[in-house]
Amino acid sequence: MRSFLFITLLLFSLFSWAKSTEKKAFEIAKDIYSFSIDGEYISMFVVTADGVIVFETMNSVHAKAMVKAIKDITSQPIKYAFQSHNHWDHASGGQVFLNEGAMTIAHAEATAWIVANPYQDMVAPKKSWSGNRKDFELGGVKVELHYLGMNHGLGMTVFVLPQSKIAYIADIVTPNRIIFSVVPDFNLREWERSLKEILNLNFDKAIFSHNENKTPLAAGGKEEVVAQLQYLQDLRAGFYEHLRKGTNPMLIPKTLKLPKYKDWVGYDDWLEMNIWRILVDEFMGPFPWRPDNSGK
Repeated sequence: MRSFLFITLLLFSLFSWAKSTEKKAFEIAKDIYSFSIDGEYISMFVVTADGVIVFETMNSVHAKAMVKAIKDITSQPIKYAFQSHNHWDHASGGQVFLNEGAMTIAHAEATAWIVANPYQDMVAPKKSWSGNRKDFELGGVKVELHYLGMNHGLGMTVFVLPQSKIAYIADIVTPNRIIFSVVPDFNLREWERSLKEILNLNFDKAIFSHNENKTPLAAGGKEEVVAQLQYLQDLRAGFYEHLRKGTNPMLIPKTLKLPKYKDWVGYDDWLEMNIWRILVDEFMGPFPWRPDNSGK
């Protein structure tokens, strides 16, 4: 079954790459680029005087296309390839960068999961880090790694380039889209807390791993973080408003509407699923959950 899913994902990626006509590398600031083969999954890379820094390996098809795009821009070698968290659809493709001589890097929580849950296109990061903060530097460019604890997946890291005030944020902010499907592997209250902490980080622009705005490769900013947080808060507030009115909880997923978000991608298909997740969370308690072993 895993082999079938893997082949299906690769074929989808290849098809998307072949049909895509949009520019695949987009310069958002001097020597800083967003990258996608189809607008669905978006990475970022930075060209420095001593090499290239990559954010998010995704999968082998995406990674190979990104390597080509990098080589079209610079002759500098790829030195670092950071992975934001553990999920297969973001942490695959690392071998492509290892083959280029780069060091793949993820938080220790993500690495532990990756080792325990093998996948055809995924290899363990070459280097792990732990705790809540770590800095890397290459060619005069500093990269801040921020682990904010539980929110989505394991080891979720937000990357900030403090000199240019640009961040790379995966999965926990998706502009112009309600929460994906059944809200997989999110702790909703911890997600809200994390978004509030992100707003205190030192950046003005951000690249998001998924972006449903008209120009997904263009940088957004903190306003998209605020919008994501507001949606989560409105979703929970709407649920409790119906409870106060006496609505049967099991009917709320079909009766609650949030017209403010009717133009967001997924509203018609996923809103009911989002509400079911709120219902389960508020009656059973937040999940997934684990003790804080981050060393705070």
